[in-house]
Amino acid sequence: LKPEFKVYSNQVVSNAKALASRLQQREIAVVSKGTDTHIVLMDLRSIGITGKIADSLVSEVNITANTNTVPFDPESPFVTSGIRIGTPAATTRGFGEPECKDITNWICDICDDIENPDVVNEVRAKVEELCSRFPVYK
Repeated sequence: LKPEFKVYSNQVVSNAKALASRLQQREIAVVSKGTDTHIVLMDLRSIGITGKIADSLVSEVNITANTNTVPFDPESPFVTSGIRIGTPAATTRGFGEPECKDITNWICDICDDIENPDVVNEVRAKVEELCSRFPVYK
């Protein structure tokens, strides 16, 4: 019931909208063409990889996502064609729209070049640097 929660909640949604918008700019489909909530569901059929692969890739660089089915998903629930990303934890850390756009670019970079370990290493270093600027505990 505190005013700070309203500010936080609005930032959570703004961060998710920034993430969804940047994904679409990078030509990764977003289910429902955006979001009005704290979650973005990526439809990876648009770039030809599975949710299982994308989840593994983002996990390698310390970004948390979940495999998720998408409408009319041809993959099994254990593989999926999508991943789901939420913004509450990032917002709690202090990330704003610029940081969420950076994270989105990094996700796109590794999904666009899944066989390149150099991209994975570069993205992991960027994620670690970002997280060092926004520590969980001060």
